[in-house]
Amino acid sequence: MNPSALFIRRPVATTLLMLAIFLAGLLGYHFLPISALPQVDYPTITVETFYPGAGPDVMETSITAPLETQFGQMPGLDQMTSRSSGGASVITLRFDLSMSMDVAEQEVQAAINQANSLLPTDLPAPPVYAKVNPADTPVLTLGISSSTIPLPEVEDYVDTRLAQKISQISGVGLVTLSGGNRKAIRVQVNIPKLTSYGIDLDTLRTTIGNVNVNSPTGTFDGAHRAATLRVDGQITNTDMLLNQVIAYQNSGPVRIRDVAQVIIGAENTQLAAWSNLTPALIMNVQRQPGANVISVVDNIKATLPALRQTLPPGIDIVPLTDRTTTIRASVADVQFELFLALVLVVAVIFVFLRNIPATIIPSLSVPLSIIGTLAIMYLLDFSLDNLSLMALTIATGFVVDDAIVMIENISRYIEAGDDRMTAALKGAGEIGFTIISLTISLIAVLIPLLFMSDVVGRLFHEFALTLATTIVISAIVSLTLVPMMCARILSEREHDTEASGMFARWSAQMEVATEKLIAAYDRMLDVVLVHRGLTLLVAAGTLC
Repeated sequence: MNPSALFIRRPVATTLLMLAIFLAGLLGYHFLPISALPQVDYPTITVETFYPGAGPDVMETSITAPLETQFGQMPGLDQMTSRSSGGASVITLRFDLSMSMDVAEQEVQAAINQANSLLPTDLPAPPVYAKVNPADTPVLTLGISSSTIPLPEVEDYVDTRLAQKISQISGVGLVTLSGGNRKAIRVQVNIPKLTSYGIDLDTLRTTIGNVNVNSPTGTFDGAHRAATLRVDGQITNTDMLLNQVIAYQNSGPVRIRDVAQVIIGAENTQLAAWSNLTPALIMNVQRQPGANVISVVDNIKATLPALRQTLPPGIDIVPLTDRTTTIRASVADVQFELFLALVLVVAVIFVFLRNIPATIIPSLSVPLSIIGTLAIMYLLDFSLDNLSLMALTIATGFVVDDAIVMIENISRYIEAGDDRMTAALKGAGEIGFTIISLTISLIAVLIPLLFMSDVVGRLFHEFALTLATTIVISAIVSLTLVPMMCARILSEREHDTEASGMFARWSAQMEVATEKLIAAYDRMLDVVLVHRGLTLLVAAGTLC
């Protein structure tokens, strides 16, 4: 059985098949996302609970411990870590890699609902959770500062205008602000004055909570008209809060201005961020899973000039880190190495074969095998990253073997006197099974990487599958395109145009050196075959 015979006799169909593989690879290359490493989704969820004013011990006993009790009952939970600090509790949940992120999210939400009855009733907000991928670092970090506007006001503008617009850009997954400059009204109490009026801190706290409300008031219903009452109880400036009455004494009402100062400042003065040496807000932008990191960052940078115009003058936006800088450099370097490997492979083939038609055939089959792999990578949701490109670079040495074996076997029959068509049919028929077995053996070497578990296995799964795909496509090309081209353009070496000058002399010297090397190998092989026992003993000693 000769699997190559049909393709040798149908050159047009074979050419169209190879052209289809080539075009599919180019389309795949256009749509493949670019990243530093393969996209690996770690089922990790963080649960954050904020309880302003509570110390770390209170957070641990009243917030973190009840939540941990509920989370510990979830199936598929591999690891749970928590951190309790002043006013904040952060619990990180890492699930089994085989568990879907959506299922893990549902489990976490159900556990939070069950724990609500165990949490303090005066929590300002229930626990919130977010899906996190520890391997997906921010693709762009912006430093936002101002020399004329206070940072709490800057955060208001950034949070309501800039962050929301960036979140709407295609490919952007998560936008976070850090720096702890959320706007808040701070009440600084003069304790001696408050005590002199006979008022305690709890009364002052209750008063402030009661006056800053926004709740329904009621309605007036008449025979012909109904009206809804609205009382604006929100504190919008410091004067409104300063004028609030705490209590009544003999001398009259006691207002907040009599016992405290009210200022507008940051919600948490213990948190801060700097852009170089300037106090600033830090905006981290993460991409969506599978999005092209280069396109995401380019789109953000293209939109930033228009977004700057929506902010007040005096707000400066400076890119601090750009992950695409290293990604572009590393991907470009690997692409250059891949191109260099192709050039060197073709050059080595020409040096040893010294036959232009025999050099053209692998020069087409090797890049075709690599380009065709890009289409399969797109179908498998892979990306152009350091590992997949490294697999393509390594594959350059593998894929050329099939073409060389096929060319050499067909050339042997041509040199024996057969015409090109007959030699191609004979040579391809003999070597076809060898190429198939060689392909299977190379893929078998990759089985440990293909089925490796845990995080490392997920990282190298794309590498192994890309390399295996390239090897398979190389075998297909070697069984179809290579024998077809050998039947059309391969010729005997003595019929080629003889080179002249220095290259001719160097070629003759290379021929003599190669023949001497082959002769020396023959003599060494004879010695090894004569002393088979000693050879097996040395081999056994090497294994031990």
